[in-house]
Amino acid sequence: QEGKLTTENATPESLTNCLGSTIFAPVKADIFGNITKIKAVYDTNPGRFKTLQQILEAEKEMHGAEWPKVGATLALMWLKRGLRFIQVFLQSLVDGEKDDNNPNLIRVNVTKAYEIALKKYHGWLVQQLFKATLFAAPYKSDFLKALSKGRDIKEEECLEKIRKFLINFSATVDAIYELYNKMNADLDYTV
Repeated sequence: QEGKLTTENATPESLTNCLGSTIFAPVKADIFGNITKIKAVYDTNPGRFKTLQQILEAEKEMHGAEWPKVGATLALMWLKRGLRFIQVFLQSLVDGEKDDNNPNLIRVNVTKAYEIALKKYHGWLVQQLFKATLFAAPYKSDFLKALSKGRDIKEEECLEKIRKFLINFSATVDAIYELYNKMNADLDYTV
Protein backbone atom coordinates (compact mmCIF):
# COMPACT_ATOMS: atom_id res chain seq x y z
CA GLN A 1 0.00 0.00 0.00
CA GLU A 2 1.08 3.54 -0.66
CA GLY A 3 2.87 5.20 2.21
CA LYS A 4 4.05 1.99 3.84
CA LEU A 5 7.59 0.81 4.16
CA THR A 6 7.90 -2.50 2.36
CA THR A 7 10.72 -4.45 0.83
CA GLU A 8 9.37 -3.34 -2.54
CA ASN A 9 9.46 0.41 -1.94
CA ALA A 10 12.20 0.72 0.69
CA THR A 11 15.26 1.35 -1.44
CA PRO A 12 18.53 2.97 -0.41
CA GLU A 13 17.22 6.14 -2.11
CA SER A 14 13.95 6.19 -0.16
CA LEU A 15 15.84 5.56 3.08
CA THR A 16 18.50 8.20 2.49
CA ASN A 17 15.84 10.72 1.43
CA CYS A 18 14.28 10.26 4.86
CA LEU A 19 17.55 10.83 6.65
CA GLY A 20 17.79 14.47 5.69
CA SER A 21 19.80 16.20 3.06
CA THR A 22 22.65 17.63 5.15
CA ILE A 23 24.05 14.78 7.19
CA PHE A 24 23.43 11.97 4.74
CA ALA A 25 24.15 13.80 1.49
CA PRO A 26 27.68 12.34 1.21
CA VAL A 27 26.45 8.78 1.92
CA LYS A 28 23.60 9.18 -0.55
CA ALA A 29 25.86 10.61 -3.26
CA ASP A 30 28.36 7.81 -2.71
CA ILE A 31 25.68 5.11 -2.88
CA PHE A 32 24.16 6.37 -6.11
CA GLY A 33 27.48 7.18 -7.71
CA ASN A 34 28.60 3.61 -7.10
CA ILE A 35 25.33 2.14 -8.35
CA THR A 36 25.78 4.14 -11.56
CA LYS A 37 29.32 2.77 -12.02
CA ILE A 38 28.19 -0.82 -11.46
CA LYS A 39 25.24 -0.42 -13.81
CA ALA A 40 27.51 0.99 -16.52
CA VAL A 41 29.59 -2.20 -16.42
CA TYR A 42 26.46 -4.35 -16.36
CA ASP A 43 25.06 -2.48 -19.38
CA THR A 44 28.14 -3.37 -21.46
CA ASN A 45 27.04 -7.02 -21.49
CA PRO A 46 23.82 -7.86 -19.57
CA GLY A 47 23.89 -11.45 -20.82
CA ARG A 48 27.33 -12.02 -19.36
CA PHE A 49 26.84 -10.02 -16.15
CA LYS A 50 23.74 -11.56 -14.61
CA THR A 51 25.24 -11.45 -11.11
CA LEU A 52 27.60 -9.18 -9.23
CA GLN A 53 29.95 -12.13 -8.82
CA GLN A 54 30.18 -12.49 -12.60
CA ILE A 55 31.15 -8.82 -12.89
CA LEU A 56 33.85 -9.18 -10.22
CA GLU A 57 35.24 -12.36 -11.79
CA ALA A 58 35.37 -10.76 -15.25
CA GLU A 59 37.08 -7.65 -13.90
CA LYS A 60 39.59 -9.76 -11.98
CA GLU A 61 40.52 -11.54 -15.19
CA MET A 62 40.51 -8.37 -17.28
CA HIS A 63 42.45 -6.06 -14.94
CA GLY A 64 45.01 -8.46 -13.45
CA ALA A 65 47.23 -6.76 -10.86
CA GLU A 66 45.11 -3.59 -10.83
CA TRP A 67 42.11 -5.54 -9.53
CA PRO A 68 40.26 -4.97 -7.13
CA LYS A 69 41.18 -1.27 -7.28
CA VAL A 70 39.19 -0.63 -10.47
CA GLY A 71 35.79 -0.55 -12.11
CA ALA A 72 32.62 -2.03 -10.69
CA THR A 73 34.65 -4.03 -8.17
CA LEU A 74 35.82 -0.84 -6.47
CA ALA A 75 32.37 0.75 -6.76
CA LEU A 76 30.68 -2.28 -5.19
CA MET A 77 33.23 -2.29 -2.37
CA TRP A 78 32.20 1.26 -1.42
CA LEU A 79 28.52 0.57 -2.09
CA LYS A 80 28.48 -2.36 0.32
CA ARG A 81 29.91 -0.10 3.01
CA GLY A 82 27.18 2.49 2.44
CA LEU A 83 24.55 -0.25 2.56
CA ARG A 84 26.08 -1.61 5.79
CA PHE A 85 25.81 1.91 7.22
CA ILE A 86 22.07 1.92 6.46
CA GLN A 87 21.68 -1.62 7.81
CA VAL A 88 23.41 -0.89 11.13
CA PHE A 89 21.57 2.42 11.50
CA LEU A 90 18.14 0.81 11.00
CA GLN A 91 19.00 -2.17 13.19
CA SER A 92 20.10 0.17 15.96
CA LEU A 93 16.76 2.01 15.69
CA VAL A 94 14.66 -1.14 15.88
CA ASP A 95 16.80 -2.48 18.73
CA GLY A 96 15.77 0.60 20.71
CA GLU A 97 19.25 2.03 21.17
CA LYS A 98 18.97 5.66 22.20
CA ASP A 99 20.40 8.50 24.21
CA ASP A 100 18.39 8.30 27.44
CA ASN A 101 18.77 12.06 27.93
CA ASN A 102 17.50 12.78 24.38
CA PRO A 103 15.44 9.78 23.27
CA ASN A 104 14.11 11.49 20.13
CA LEU A 105 17.60 12.09 18.71
CA ILE A 106 19.09 9.53 16.33
CA ARG A 107 22.71 10.61 16.81
CA VAL A 108 23.46 7.45 18.81
CA ASN A 109 22.15 5.27 15.96
CA VAL A 110 23.92 7.25 13.24
CA THR A 111 27.20 7.28 15.18
CA LYS A 112 27.07 3.52 15.73
CA ALA A 113 26.43 2.94 12.02
CA TYR A 114 29.27 5.25 11.05
CA GLU A 115 31.73 3.66 13.46
CA ILE A 116 30.92 0.13 12.30
CA ALA A 117 30.56 0.69 8.56
CA LEU A 118 32.62 3.69 7.48
CA LYS A 119 34.89 5.28 10.10
CA LYS A 120 37.93 3.03 9.59
CA TYR A 121 37.96 3.93 5.88
CA HIS A 122 37.93 7.67 6.55
CA GLY A 123 40.90 9.81 7.44
CA TRP A 124 40.88 12.39 10.20
CA LEU A 125 39.39 15.19 8.06
CA VAL A 126 36.43 13.13 6.83
CA GLN A 127 35.79 11.91 10.38
CA GLN A 128 35.69 15.52 11.61
CA LEU A 129 33.27 16.45 8.83
CA PHE A 130 31.02 13.59 9.92
CA LYS A 131 31.08 14.79 13.53
CA ALA A 132 30.21 18.32 12.45
CA THR A 133 27.27 17.25 10.30
CA LEU A 134 25.93 14.90 12.98
CA PHE A 135 24.09 17.83 14.54
CA ALA A 136 21.93 18.07 11.40
CA ALA A 137 20.49 14.58 11.98
CA PRO A 138 16.69 14.60 12.05
CA TYR A 139 14.66 13.69 15.09
CA LYS A 140 13.61 10.05 15.30
CA SER A 141 9.94 11.01 15.06
CA ASP A 142 10.61 13.08 11.92
CA PHE A 143 12.66 10.29 10.34
CA LEU A 144 9.95 7.68 10.99
CA LYS A 145 7.25 10.02 9.68
CA ALA A 146 9.27 10.68 6.52
CA LEU A 147 9.89 6.95 6.12
CA SER A 148 6.16 6.30 6.28
CA LYS A 149 5.67 9.06 3.68
CA GLY A 150 3.96 11.42 6.08
CA ARG A 151 1.31 8.97 7.22
CA ASP A 152 0.42 9.22 10.88
CA ILE A 153 1.31 5.72 12.03
CA LYS A 154 2.44 4.51 15.42
CA GLU A 155 6.17 4.34 16.01
CA GLU A 156 6.06 0.62 16.81
CA GLU A 157 4.19 -0.12 13.58
CA CYS A 158 6.87 1.68 11.57
CA LEU A 159 9.66 -0.06 13.48
CA GLU A 160 8.03 -3.44 12.78
CA LYS A 161 8.04 -2.66 9.06
CA ILE A 162 11.72 -1.75 9.32
CA ARG A 163 12.37 -5.09 11.09
CA LYS A 164 10.71 -6.94 8.23
CA PHE A 165 12.60 -4.91 5.63
CA LEU A 166 15.90 -5.69 7.37
CA ILE A 167 15.45 -9.44 6.87
CA ASN A 168 16.07 -9.38 3.12
CA PHE A 169 18.18 -6.21 3.14
CA SER A 170 20.61 -7.64 5.71
CA ALA A 171 20.83 -10.96 3.86
CA THR A 172 21.73 -9.10 0.66
CA VAL A 173 24.36 -6.90 2.30
CA ASP A 174 25.84 -9.90 4.11
CA ALA A 175 26.02 -11.84 0.82
CA ILE A 176 28.01 -9.02 -0.81
CA TYR A 177 30.43 -8.99 2.14
CA GLU A 178 30.80 -12.78 1.88
CA LEU A 179 31.54 -12.47 -1.84
CA TYR A 180 34.30 -9.94 -1.14
CA ASN A 181 35.76 -12.16 1.56
CA LYS A 182 35.65 -15.21 -0.70
CA MET A 183 37.32 -13.36 -3.58
CA ASN A 184 39.76 -11.48 -1.31
CA ALA A 185 38.60 -8.26 -2.94
CA ASP A 186 38.34 -5.84 -0.02
CA LEU A 187 40.74 -2.92 0.39
CA ASP A 188 41.47 -1.08 3.64
CA TYR A 189 42.77 2.29 2.43
CA THR A 190 41.34 5.52 3.83
CA VAL A 191 39.95 8.56 2.07
